[in-house]
Amino acid sequence: MAQHGGPQQRIFSPLRTALHRFAFILLIVSAFGLMLLGKADTVLIERIRAASADLVSPIMNVVSRPAASINELTEQATNIFNLYEQNERLRRENRELLAWQQVARNLAHENARLRDLADYTSPPPLRLVTTRVIADMGGAYAHSLMVSAGSRDGVIKGQAVMSDEGLVGRVAEAGYQASRVLLITDINSRVPVIVENSRDRAFLSGDNTDRPLLTFLTADAAVAPGDRILTSGHGGAFPPGIPVGVVSSVSENAVRVAPLFRRHQLEYLRVADYGLQGILSDQAMRRDQQNDGVIPNGVGIVPNDGNDAAENMPTVSPAQPTDRLP
Repeated sequence: MAQHGGPQQRIFSPLRTALHRFAFILLIVSAFGLMLLGKADTVLIERIRAASADLVSPIMNVVSRPAASINELTEQATNIFNLYEQNERLRRENRELLAWQQVARNLAHENARLRDLADYTSPPPLRLVTTRVIADMGGAYAHSLMVSAGSRDGVIKGQAVMSDEGLVGRVAEAGYQASRVLLITDINSRVPVIVENSRDRAFLSGDNTDRPLLTFLTADAAVAPGDRILTSGHGGAFPPGIPVGVVSSVSENAVRVAPLFRRHQLEYLRVADYGLQGILSDQAMRRDQQNDGVIPNGVGIVPNDGNDAAENMPTVSPAQPTDRLP
């Protein structure tokens, strides 16, 4: 026996069918209406949006609590697992450090005994001047910096300039309040270096790129990427053992080194006084001129040929007529 709906069903059934048919069109019309209303009265739309957010936020807060609790529990479990791994790693590192500490104590004791037996003379104490980079003087054709330390702080030409990682360059010009630092990447920079593993000697020659070259290597030099480069101490410019860089690439034509610093990140530098005159200082240049026989005396230039007769030679000054020369 068929069941017939009541009067309510007969009334709302056509409306429901019409809504199903025209729902998409009604949504589009409503969207355009809201857009037009938003353009016409932005203040009203903002108030409606704020009121909607206030009404929905408590519901969203209640709904999001379980998810937040699950995330918090997951993070706590992950942190506990990470702490366990970190604890195990720190225990292993602690055991290794204790072993290295014992080795270092034995080596220090042995080194002290060997120094006493060899009557070793300790080098002069190192004096460091910490300074700040105040200007980048370089560009495409020069790599140099200006630091806020000069002769008043004990900085002289030729001293080594280092960062926390290793050698940066040398003092090229020392003023009273500031100095110019020539970087090891500059084309005018030549640093005597040595390969740490093979002990091969070479020169680190800058070419105005971020990867200076190793030059004057022997044909049978054993150099590989990753080898550390240190100063060799030859020439008296820098003491031996200062880290310079790491070999980045080795080819048939060139061996390039990656310095241990980044030029755009240099902020504080240390000027190191090792007590070396070197080949770069003014004193060394004057000494070389004297050894070559060219001695500026303020009146004239006296050639020195290595015998005592040079001391008795008369000098020519602007006040002396040339007819008095013997």
